[in-house]
Amino acid sequence: MALEELYREVILDHYRNPRHKGSLSHADFHAEGLNPSCGDEFSLDLAVADGVIVEVATQGQGCSISQASGSMMADIIKGKTVAEVEEISTNFKLMMAIEEGESPIDPARPGAVLGDLEALQGVRKFPVRIKCADLPWTTLADALEAAQS
Repeated sequence: MALEELYREVILDHYRNPRHKGSLSHADFHAEGLNPSCGDEFSLDLAVADGVIVEVATQGQGCSISQASGSMMADIIKGKTVAEVEEISTNFKLMMAIEEGESPIDPARPGAVLGDLEALQGVRKFPVRIKCADLPWTTLADALEAAQS
């Protein structure tokens, strides 16, 4: 199985079987995001204790890229400190900005291991779809900004 096909399967799995789907009745922080160019919607609830994201819930509708990205994001941030999540978010954005053939993110960099999120690398070939992959992350940034206020 080619790597590109494997990545496609990972994206489709997260789209068809989203992780952490729903809402939290006891959320400490909530944020909503919208991609007006395509209509994708994403909402995020976070429960934070002692600077650690202990629960995550997501809801949304839209393309497979935006919804899979949100599922992958929820998976990777649960159990992480806010500082770790910020590093992961920075590295995700760096990965999405790297041109094909450029050096990947330095594996020694904190938060460099992106797991399933690496399946979204192929989205870079379609610049208009990068906003789809980024929607959950901008929503997360809004939630974290509220957490630090």
